[in-house]
Amino acid sequence: MKTIVAYKSKSGYTKRYAQWIARELGCDIKENPELSNIIGYDTIIYGGGMYAGGFNGVKLITKNLDKLSGKKIALFAVGSNPGREKEMKVFWDRVLTAQQQKTIGYFYLRGGFDFDKLNAKDKVLMKMLKVRLQRIKERTEDEQGMLDAYDTPVDFSDKKNIRPLIEFIEK
Repeated sequence: MKTIVAYKSKSGYTKRYAQWIARELGCDIKENPELSNIIGYDTIIYGGGMYAGGFNGVKLITKNLDKLSGKKIALFAVGSNPGREKEMKVFWDRVLTAQQQKTIGYFYLRGGFDFDKLNAKDKVLMKMLKVRLQRIKERTEDEQGMLDAYDTPVDFSDKKNIRPLIEFIEK
């Protein structure tokens, strides 16, 4: 079975997970893929960061499912949030239809946040979020944690997080 890990990474957390997965499976890896890079594989694992409720680059997969028919597909989203089940259900329902969720493996891998690694556009957006968070008088633990991360980067990535994805691919 010919397998590839394809990914888009802005700040390095998705890249780290993609490398761990590719090493574990002994398969090919491709950053910033196009359809032509992945179409020849039997198993396609795609990873991207979660940004403002979106999933970086996932449309490469979701818009081409007709061309990827018959292939095993797994997605992994990487973000800094804790990945609570209720919040992740809302996210995955936005990314994948109910039918797609039955055939595609989908996984959340907690990454981190480092403001200094962001590009200029993302820094502007995140500064706007910071201002909004600072205005909240009674912050949740998550809101305070996000605010604190602007000054002190956080990294929750852990190789053990890839285990459910690896098991999905190997079965």
